[in-house]
Amino acid sequence: MPTLSDILDDYELLEPDDRYRLLIDLGKSLEPMPDALKTDATLVRGCSASVWVYPTSDGDRLHFLADSNAAITKGIIALVLLTVQDRTPDEIMAAPIEELLAPFDLKNQLSSNRTQGIPNMIALIRETALRYA
Repeated sequence: MPTLSDILDDYELLEPDDRYRLLIDLGKSLEPMPDALKTDATLVRGCSASVWVYPTSDGDRLHFLADSNAAITKGIIALVLLTVQDRTPDEIMAAPIEELLAPFDLKNQLSSNRTQGIPNMIALIRETALRYA
C-alpha cells in the first residue's frame, strides 16, 4: 500500500472524476475480507453503504480488515485505515485521523451520502483500540 502522503500528492493533481477513480483503485487494494466476517457485529452503523471493519491483533499491534459494497466508500475506508493500520492501540487512539484526512477535503469532493459514515468508521476504530489498550 502507498503511504497517505503519496496518495495525497497524486490526489491533489487530479480532476474530480479522476479522484473518484483513485479512491476506487485504493479500495481495490484493500486486503480481502472473508465474507464470514461481514456480519452485523462488524457493520459500521450510520453509513449509507454497507461497511464492515474487523480488527485482528498481532502482538501489540492492530490490523484491520475492511470492505464495503460501494466502490468509492471502500476507497474511503482504505484512506482511513492508512492512518491507523498496524499501529498499537495507544497510537491509534492518539492518531489525528480527521486531521490527516482533512487535506483530501472529502466533504467537498464527494456527496454527503458518501462521507456521512466517515466519523462512524473512525469512532469504531478508536473504540476498538480502546478495548485492546
